[in-house]
Amino acid sequence: MSKKNSKHKKANMGHSVQAEAAKTVNYKLWLGISTGLLLLVIAAYGLIKPKAVNAEVVTVYKSPTCGCCKKWVTHLEDQGFRVDARNTNDMGSIKRKNGVASDLQSCHTALVNGYVIEGHVPAADIKRLLSEKPDINGLSIPGMPMGSPGMEGSRNDPYEVLSIYTRGQVSVYNEY
Repeated sequence: MSKKNSKHKKANMGHSVQAEAAKTVNYKLWLGISTGLLLLVIAAYGLIKPKAVNAEVVTVYKSPTCGCCKKWVTHLEDQGFRVDARNTNDMGSIKRKNGVASDLQSCHTALVNGYVIEGHVPAADIKRLLSEKPDINGLSIPGMPMGSPGMEGSRNDPYEVLSIYTRGQVSVYNEY
């Protein structure tokens, strides 16, 4: 082989090695960027994933014009519940049908997993109810106490969440 051919072959080998090195660098760069983007998407999904995936469905019966009922629905959704809000002008029959005595009533009535939830019950108490599964009819916050979920304002009044038993008895489930 002549010196000229040998130099040319070495030069070609040098270009070939450089080309392979460039391909490797480009591949590693592409792989790094792709992995980073994938991790970014996964992290972003963790922050903005739907809140109510695999969550309990709470059916809320409420007046179509009640603002605090809408705020309570938002409170439940913010806490991971899926809400099926149903507007009705006949709240009395909903409450009677679900065993909510007049002294336990509030502005809206909800149903979840066989329990009745009357009024502005905090989502944390509903989660506890669903976790513990006590032998009760449901929970109630009679009236519309200031400071309860959906009734936020300039003051926070003390209030009790009551357990409603099937025979009409009540006991304190939680206090705020």
